[in-house]
Amino acid sequence: MSISPFFTDLRSAYISELDDLRFDSEGRDVLRQRLADKRQELGFLVQMMELSPEMVAVVLHQGFNFRLPAVMDHLLTHEADEFPEWSSLSDAVGLTPWAQDMADVVLQEPGGEWFMTVAAGLEYMAGRPGPVSQSAGDHEDDGEDDDREREHDVDEGRAQSSDDAGDGNARTDEEAGGDWLADQGFDRKE
Repeated sequence: MSISPFFTDLRSAYISELDDLRFDSEGRDVLRQRLADKRQELGFLVQMMELSPEMVAVVLHQGFNFRLPAVMDHLLTHEADEFPEWSSLSDAVGLTPWAQDMADVVLQEPGGEWFMTVAAGLEYMAGRPGPVSQSAGDHEDDGEDDDREREHDVDEGRAQSSDDAGDGNARTDEEAGGDWLADQGFDRKE
């Protein structure tokens, strides 16, 4: 998969933003508390959606459920001005109830649909194992990866990526993603 320069650049900024929020000056993991504080500031943060989407997208961290990984993989190949409508991703991306409440606020803003697509792409990349979510030099402490994986496992209904799923599920995801892409007007990959 070839990730667009747009998502490649934002991915490292998004991971850095999460890492900056993760630990306090004494090394304690305070990510949950800091995210809760940031979520209280959504009314202010929406002003930054277009300029610094990675700084705002963290408020939706762990709020997505990716049902069709192939659709998300395809989304990551797009540049910022080529995104499909947010509503067209409803089969591929679900939101937890708290994240849906936040999305409702964001979607009322100009550029809200664009931002939700960006946020979903960033969170998808952050949650994927392997080169899409991180490179060898991204984290000094291997324990951080374990913490991130545990946090994602806590999210009920977490969809398995085709890497994690058995061959039957991977094929089903691939077929469903192919169907979705065909519905959007893309040629079917055979």
